[in-house]
Amino acid sequence: MAGLLDKAQQLVADSVASVKLPEARVTDVDLKKVDWSYVTYVAKVNVSNPYIVSIPIGEIRYSLKSSDSVIASGTVPDPGSLNGNSDTLLNVEIKVAHNALITLVKDIAMDWDIDYEIEVVLVVDLPLIGEVSIPVTRKGEIKLPSLSDFFTKSK
Repeated sequence: MAGLLDKAQQLVADSVASVKLPEARVTDVDLKKVDWSYVTYVAKVNVSNPYIVSIPIGEIRYSLKSSDSVIASGTVPDPGSLNGNSDTLLNVEIKVAHNALITLVKDIAMDWDIDYEIEVVLVVDLPLIGEVSIPVTRKGEIKLPSLSDFFTKSK
């Protein structure tokens, strides 16, 4: 009887391990808005849903790092759903306080940008399986706003 139970557990484990999951990637990080107290960036996350039905996203967690320091982190609760059998572009807004940028003076002074690493975790609810976390990371550079950006109209 124990052997039959072990075989059943192995079958379930193999079945769950072979389930195709949505795939995500951060395609870009852009400046969205400059305010007197913070700068808002938007991370564009493209998610491919292999299922014909839409999948609800429970939350999106993000962390923006530079010079091994977290300069912004947060959660986007209930951001919607992934379209069935297609790609969905998610825009994750990240607000970075100006005082966080001050801690990166050495990096900024060299080339007026921030070398970053962004970590995004999508938590989706798959039928019959439950909640699944889909982590994605990207490294790159964020150009900083100039003084003129404060006086021009935001996009």
